[in-house]
Parts: sequence; C-alpha cells; structure tokens
Amino acid sequence: MFVAPGGDRAIADAVRARDLPMVEARTTLGACVMASVTGELGEAPGVAVTPFCAGVLGGAACAARRRAPVLLLTEHHADASTLAPHVKATLDVSPESAGHWIAHASRLAMTEPRGPVHLTLARGVAGAAALPVAASCRPDPTPAPVTLDAAAAAIRAAARPVVVAGRGCRADAAPWLRAFAESLPAPVLVTSQGKGVLADPHPLALGMLARDHPLLARADLIFALGADGDEVGPGAWPDGARLFEVVGDPALVLAELAERLRGDRRADWDVAELDRIKRGLLAAPAPLRQIVSIVRDATPVGTRATADLPIASLWQAVLPGDYLADPDTPGFAIAAAIAASLIDPARRAVAFTDAHGLAAVEAELATAEALGATVVVVVMGEDGVSSPDELRRAFDSGWRSARVSVVRARVAGPGLYRATIAGSNRSTT
Repeated sequence: MFVAPGGDRAIADAVRARDLPMVEARTTLGACVMASVTGELGEAPGVAVTPFCAGVLGGAACAARRRAPVLLLTEHHADASTLAPHVKATLDVSPESAGHWIAHASRLAMTEPRGPVHLTLARGVAGAAALPVAASCRPDPTPAPVTLDAAAAAIRAAARPVVVAGRGCRADAAPWLRAFAESLPAPVLVTSQGKGVLADPHPLALGMLARDHPLLARADLIFALGADGDEVGPGAWPDGARLFEVVGDPALVLAELAERLRGDRRADWDVAELDRIKRGLLAAPAPLRQIVSIVRDATPVGTRATADLPIASLWQAVLPGDYLADPDTPGFAIAAAIAASLIDPARRAVAFTDAHGLAAVEAELATAEALGATVVVVVMGEDGVSSPDELRRAFDSGWRSARVSVVRARVAGPGLYRATIAGSNRSTT
C-alpha cells in the first residue's frame, strides 16, 4: 500500500498495526504510479490511499492507459465523477459494505481488461468497525476464445505471417510465444507493453509495432495476440492488411494453436531478408540512441528500465516487465523504478526522464533513499552530460557510489562535456 500526503490516516494506522507492507509516498502522483506498477508486476492489485486532487486524476489516467490493476482510495468528493473516464468503477464504501465492495473492487481490477477501481470513503468511515462478510477476491476467468479453428486456418493459408504481441502477453505466455514464432517461423512485433515477451536479441524479434514498419508491407497476415485497440492506437495497421485478432488468454491460445498446427507446412519468410530489416532498424538514427545504448551496456543483466520518454525501440528487453513506460505521464519513470525495486530488490532499475519528469516527482527520490532502493535516474537535457566515455564512467559510478543517484545526460550535439552525479547527500563532477 502506498499512502500519499493527505491520505486517510486511519487506513494507514490500521495497515501499520497489522504489519502489512506500506510506503509513505511524498506525492499523490508518485503513490498512484507506484501502486499501479506493483499491480502490474505482482499477483494482486496495487493500493494507493490519497486525497482527491489533480495527482489522483493523473495517476488514474496513467493506470487506465497501462491497464494496471490498482485500487485508489480517496475521501468522498463532489468531483469524483471526473475519474469516470479512467476507472472501471467508483464504489462508495460504508462499514456495512466495506468487506463486500473491497473484495469486489479487487476482483474487478484484476479481471480482463485490467484497470483501476476507485473506492470512496466518507469522513470517519475508515475508523469504524467493518462488518465481516464472506467474499472472493479472485478475478473472473478469461472467456475461452471461440476463433481458434479460424485462426489456425488463417495461419495455414499465410506464406508470410507476422505476429503482434501486446500487453496481454505476460510472463506465462513468453515460452509459448517463442516456440510458436520459431515453429512457423514468423517474425514478432511488440507494443511498448509487450516488450520482452520475446527477447529483443532473438532473430525473430523485429522491434516495435508501427504503421510504417517495413515488415508489415511484406506480410500477408497480421496475427495480433494480447493487443487491444487502446494500446495499438488508430491507424497502426497498414491499409489492406489482412488482420486476425484473437481475444483470450495468450498462453492458452498459443497452447491450443500448437496442437492445431502441428506438422503443418512452414511459412516462407526469407531469413536473410528478416536479418536485413532488423539491422536496418537498429542502425536508424535516433537522438537518444547513444545515451540509451551506453547505459544499457553499463547495466548488469536483469536491469529494468522505466521511462516517461519515447525510448521503447532503443532499450533491449529480454523478459516481460524489463521495460515500463508512459510518455504521457511526466514523473512515471522515477516512481515506476522505485516500485519495481520493491517488487524485486535483487534487480536494479534505471529511470529515463527529463527535467519535467524529475520536477513532477523529485520528492520521491527521498522515498527511494528511505526504502534503500537501488535506482539510477538518467535525466535527459541540454545542460549536462558527457562524452561516451564520461557518461559510461558516470553511470558506473552512480551504480557504485549510492543507492539513489542522478546522472544528467545531454541529449544532442558533439560538444558533450560534463557528467554530474548527485546522490546520498553528495555531488561530484
């Protein structure tokens, strides 16, 4: 549970009295983002206790975009309806109904499509005794897909199929997707939240889904798995493309398709052509490519990247959850990195942000210090860092000198001249 300043203290006191894990966040937005990320990476919804303010609106919008299961607990407010576009439901909790509605909210947040649920409490309700009730928090099961035979027929008929993996493809789907892509064989494109379901270094991992991706012009079938319309966005599919979208649990879908396609003829992709396309994408110019590449090379295996900048195509992910991003929420990167380090303390986290993102949640750096989180924040801007060698040394020093460090990196231009690290009450240049 993440409690923001102004959140209901009675809830915080009750959580502390039962020795449940709780984090005192410094900002409302930070509390909401951290709760959302713990919901994404964990086995249960995240929880944020906050006042009703602009920060909870931004946090709810972020969770809705990412389909993150999170419970947002606020006081009653006349403007609660402004959250309606971003939450699956708003539920009023009373002492008599608390057990029922909180269990229902947990189940609703985790049921596909996942998302935030808003719980409101009148003043004084949190301190009252709740009425014990029998309730289930298990999410509703995902309906079994009814298009598997049609999907198998479409794949059999395709000579050059392309698989598109979205955020619905989680860790349990990763081994199935790899086996499926290799057996066809078919190249795989991913959305931002699908990164890592097939490791980026894999020869069949051809990068991010984009309307102008050269692979789509050659494909005679686009097989979309776990990618919903909000994630893909309008105009993502090229005109005239044959599209087959499967709704259902991706791991189950791929297991069933494996049985149906066993022994069928293989697709007709030219391996050399796929290699040329991949090499061309990796060589394409990008303003942040050098900085991201240096940081990636300097990080240990298993490091997670979080970002509120558009760098999805630049970070090499090897596992689901290796890359977490929301460019529409300044401050997401830092808060998400802290949450990721809480979920798995053994894995380091690096946050890519800019001056706006740093300003939005800079107070949460103190939260990270208090928690002992191992986080390095790379702040892109015009007034900092460094030649490639200097940046590499600065980043390595950031890992070694402090649990929470800030590395300022200049975005563009040949005159890169200075690397600065700030952390643990000291600064070195």
